[in-house]
Amino acid sequence: MRDYKELIVWQKSMALASFIYTLTRGFPREELFGLTNQIRRAVVSIPSNIAEGHSRGTDKEFVFFLRIAKGSAAEVETQLLLSKKLGYINDREIKQALTLYNEIVRMLGTLIFKIGKSVEVRD
Repeated sequence: MRDYKELIVWQKSMALASFIYTLTRGFPREELFGLTNQIRRAVVSIPSNIAEGHSRGTDKEFVFFLRIAKGSAAEVETQLLLSKKLGYINDREIKQALTLYNEIVRMLGTLIFKIGKSVEVRD
C-alpha cells in the first residue's frame, strides 16, 4: 500500500472526525476550551497518527503510531459518553458515533496484530 489515504481505517477515522466536529458545533459556548476542544483534538489524533505512522516507512514505527491512534480513540469514546451524560448529544448521535468508533478500534486492533506479528518475526 503506497498511500495511507487508501487505508479504510484512515477513511473511517476522517469520517468520525468530521462527524465529531459537526456534533460539537452544538455544544455550549462555555465548553469551547473544555470538552469541545478536548474531543476535537483526540479525534483528529486518530487519522493523524495513522498517517504519520504509515509515512515513517517501517512496520515497527507504524505499529507504534497505530497504538497511539487506538489510545486517542479510547479518549474519544470517553468524551462521547461524557457528552451524552451531560446532555450535549442525543441517543441517535452517540449511537452513530460509537458505531464508527467500534469499527475503527476493531480495524486498528487487527492492523496492530497483523503488522506486529511480522515485526516480531523479523526482530
